[in-house]
Amino acid sequence: MRYRFGTDIGLKRDENQDAVRCEYYGHNILAVVCDGMGGERAGKEASTLAIEEFFQRFSAGYTESMGDEEIRKLLVSCMSAANSVIYTRARLDFKNFGMGTTCVAAFVNSKSAFIANVGDSRAYLITDKKLLRITTDHNVASLLFEQGKITEEEIEDHPQKHMLVRAVGVEKTVLPDTFILDYEDKISLLLCSDGLSGYCSDDEIYDVILNSTFDDVADELINLALSKGGRDNVTVAVVSD
Repeated sequence: MRYRFGTDIGLKRDENQDAVRCEYYGHNILAVVCDGMGGERAGKEASTLAIEEFFQRFSAGYTESMGDEEIRKLLVSCMSAANSVIYTRARLDFKNFGMGTTCVAAFVNSKSAFIANVGDSRAYLITDKKLLRITTDHNVASLLFEQGKITEEEIEDHPQKHMLVRAVGVEKTVLPDTFILDYEDKISLLLCSDGLSGYCSDDEIYDVILNSTFDDVADELINLALSKGGRDNVTVAVVSD
């Protein structure tokens, strides 16, 4: 099991409000990508706090003997802990009002991948033939699509594509989506902020992954986003066995 990750401020922003971290737990890997939001430095603080709290809670609760449902519940509690810390911080300082962050996390062991997400940072399964999106974006455009009010094609150019309906730290409680993917021989996952997925098609992302060495894949995906104008911070994490 191995990972590569990277983050870049992009070409248009004054600050990188994304955060990423990957760590081994025995032979298993936990990877988390967050994309902060809020005025001044609040977005950066939110994403940093979320990752710190997530890993702290996971490290305190994880044991090698855990079953699938126990791991899934642990990821949910990690997300809830991050939510509580950010929500409280925002109410202690008026400058942090509205602070929050997306969060997508993947824990991969020898037989399963566990995914949890809030917001529009994504998790993809990298297959032999294409990129398969695991997560659903928690934004207004995706919600309108689910309600049958716009088509799938209209999501990409919708003016409320980046307006989140769910984020970590904005409300008192948060409910992440969770997924469990069982596998036999091998698995490869991509986690990314919308600085990549919002400006590059799945086919373009997959083509870069196919034509990159594992050591270079994170840098090459960031270069792809920069080649599209780098209009946002861009962050990626790739986990593979």
